[in-house]
Amino acid sequence: MGALAIITARGGSKRIPNKNKKLFLGKPIICYSIEAALASGLFEEVMVSTDDEEIAQIARGAGASVPFMRSERTANDFATTDDVLLEVLAEYEKRGRTFAYMACIYPTAPFVTAGKLRDAFRILEEQRAAAVMPVVRFSFPPQRGMAVKDGRLVYCYPENAQKRSQDLEAVYHDCGQFYFYRTETFRACGGDPEEGYVPIVMPETEVQDIDNPEDWEIAELKYRRMAGVPDCQGRS
Repeated sequence: MGALAIITARGGSKRIPNKNKKLFLGKPIICYSIEAALASGLFEEVMVSTDDEEIAQIARGAGASVPFMRSERTANDFATTDDVLLEVLAEYEKRGRTFAYMACIYPTAPFVTAGKLRDAFRILEEQRAAAVMPVVRFSFPPQRGMAVKDGRLVYCYPENAQKRSQDLEAVYHDCGQFYFYRTETFRACGGDPEEGYVPIVMPETEVQDIDNPEDWEIAELKYRRMAGVPDCQGRS
């Protein structure tokens, strides 16, 4: 009973067509997640859950397993990541295979590295945690956020309007890169563990949501910086 890496890569993408197989600095973006999982040395199997045969071919070419295709039930716009993970675990169990640990890795997460996965697993073990999640601190305190009402800006939390940023509690958000679980706990809860996640804090320079073409360009710039990849003018 080792560890399983599940890379969730549905074929449909509305905002960025073919997002999971689009080239990111010269290779399909999903390959970065596969390569990080394989290089970590943590997993008995690195698999891709997809409903798209071209993604499946790319995944196999990168060294991942695609032992079965995703069902119609978990390939629609309303299926959650938890639905996909539970389906994968159930399919493996039908084949007589179970895993003590499971990592869900998103296919558009080039900032995931083997080292980050190993760090998350170490924290999972050392703290006897149910799950670990990478997070990043909001660069601007959301307690001082504003909304538009009747054409004017108003503070969402007026009591914080004059407070110094350093006096406000730090707030974090999910990086949208990966999650590491104890499989038994995940299945018992049907998703998020009741005891919550232990955070692993990431620098903002290594986090980027990729929801539109502009996000994609920013992600490539950040990745070049992280990896020391020179740009077209030879700068890294």
